[in-house]
Amino acid sequence: RPYRPQTNGKIERFHRTLADGWAYARFYESETERRAALPAWIHFYNHHRHHSAVGAPPISRLNNLPGHHT
Repeated sequence: RPYRPQTNGKIERFHRTLADGWAYARFYESETERRAALPAWIHFYNHHRHHSAVGAPPISRLNNLPGHHT
């Protein structure tokens, strides 16, 4: 929720991770190249990156994804 320190802290941490892991992690020839790299980084962030608090990738916490119902 807006204007709540707990929520603000989470999004600020995500922005820092985004900057360190994607935006400034390597040299991009152009802004277009940087933007083209974003979907792959988001996929890595959600599906392959081990999250210490979760103990697995963040996507493993979701149980209501399309195509995952039994």
